[in-house]
Amino acid sequence: MKITLMCCHDKQSRVTSVSNSTNSTPDRAWAPLSTVSTTNGSCIMNKLCRQVSIESPGPVVKNCVFNFFVPIEDTPALGARIKIVCAGACYRRRDRSASFSSMSSVASDLSDYCASVASSQSSPAHAGIREGSLFPGFEVAGVIESLGNEVNEDNNCGLHIGQRVIVYPFEEAPAGYAELLVVPDLKYVVPIPDHLPISVAAMLPTGALLAMNAVFKAHDVVIEMLKERSSDANDSKKKCKILIVGTGGLALWAVRIASYHFASTGANNYIDVTVASLRDEGFRLATEMKSVSVVQWNECLYEPQLIERTQNMCGGPVDVVIDFGTTSRSLHRSLHCLSKVGVVLISEEVAERLLPKFSRLLSETQQKIIPIPTGSIEQLHDLVNLVAEKKIQPPPYSVFPCEQASEVIQKLCNSEIPGRAILRFRDIE
Repeated sequence: MKITLMCCHDKQSRVTSVSNSTNSTPDRAWAPLSTVSTTNGSCIMNKLCRQVSIESPGPVVKNCVFNFFVPIEDTPALGARIKIVCAGACYRRRDRSASFSSMSSVASDLSDYCASVASSQSSPAHAGIREGSLFPGFEVAGVIESLGNEVNEDNNCGLHIGQRVIVYPFEEAPAGYAELLVVPDLKYVVPIPDHLPISVAAMLPTGALLAMNAVFKAHDVVIEMLKERSSDANDSKKKCKILIVGTGGLALWAVRIASYHFASTGANNYIDVTVASLRDEGFRLATEMKSVSVVQWNECLYEPQLIERTQNMCGGPVDVVIDFGTTSRSLHRSLHCLSKVGVVLISEEVAERLLPKFSRLLSETQQKIIPIPTGSIEQLHDLVNLVAEKKIQPPPYSVFPCEQASEVIQKLCNSEIPGRAILRFRDIE
C-alpha cells in the first residue's frame, strides 16, 4: 500500500510518500519523515518515524513482519521519550483476529502429533516457537531522548537525557518497535550501567524477566513442599527435583538464573535441576552449565520412552516443571514426569490456550498448573544489576540490523539462531 499526502499553501505543494509493505526495506538513517495537514487553511508539520512490527508468525512466516510509519508523539508531561538502539526479537500476539486465531489453534494441535501434517499446512506452531526461541513480549533498550516538561529533580527517578535505559513492558506498550518510544511514566524506565552492553540489556525486559520470575516461583513452591514434608522423616531428607523444559532463550536464561539463585541462597543443598532439551544445539548449550543434568527429548521416540528416560535421569518423578514449551504435547509429557502432587509452571500466554484442554485431567489428580506472569519492575532492576555484575551470564545471542527483521524471524521459526536474536536500530557504542 502506498499513501501520498499532499497540501498546497502559498502556491507551494509538498508531497510525502509512505510505504506500508512487508517487503519494504527501511532506510539505514531512519530519518523522521514529515507529513502536512491543514487546519483552516494553514499547514501543520507532523513528523513520522519508521516502526517495525512483528506479529505472531502465521502459516506464511514472511507475513508477520511489517514496516510502516507512525506519528512521533510528544513526550508525556511526567514521562520520557526513548530513542531505541536495540530490541529483542519478540512478537506481538494477533488476538484481535478470530479467524486467524482459530487457524493457529487447529494447526498447533496438528503439529503436536504429526510433523508432516503441520509442514503441509504451513503450521504457525513453528519449531522456534515450540521450544522458546521466539516468544511474545516487548524488549527495548535505548537512550533517553527527552523528559516531560513536568519532570524535575524531585521526581526524575535519577534519570537524565542521554542516559542508557531499558523499558519495562507496560500495558500500553505500542504494537511495534519505532525509532522513538513514548513511555507514560518514569517508573517503567530502568537505567542500565555503562559497562553493561546495550545488546545484552535488550534481552532482559521480557525473556530474562519471565525466566527469573519462573525460577523464583519454583523456589517458593519447593519451600512449601518441604514444609509439608517436614513431618515425614524419610521425605524430609529427599531433595526436590526441578525440570526445566525448553531449548531457546527462555530456558537458557532460566538455567543460568536458577544456577545462580539456588547457589546464592543455599537452595542447591535441597534442589536438583535437570533440563529437558528439545534440540541438539540446546543440548550442547545446556551441558555447559555446571551442576545441571540434561536429558534430550528426541521427538522421534515414543512418549513412554521419553517419560521413562526423563524420570531415570531425574531419579524418579519430579516435583516442579518449568515448561517453556508451547504445545499440549509438551505439557502432557511434563505432567507425566511429575509427582502426584507436583506443579507445572507455564507462561500466562501459553496458559490461556492450554489450561482449558487440561482442566478435566487436573480435576482428577492433585497436580497443578500455575501460570507465570512476566515479572515485576523491582525484579527487573535486580536482574539488571546481577547481569551487569556478571553474577548471571547471558545466553548466546546474535545482533542483526533491523532491516533484516524478516530474515531473523524466519531463522528463529526454524530454530537456526542459537540463543537470542537482537535487532539493532542504530549504533551508539
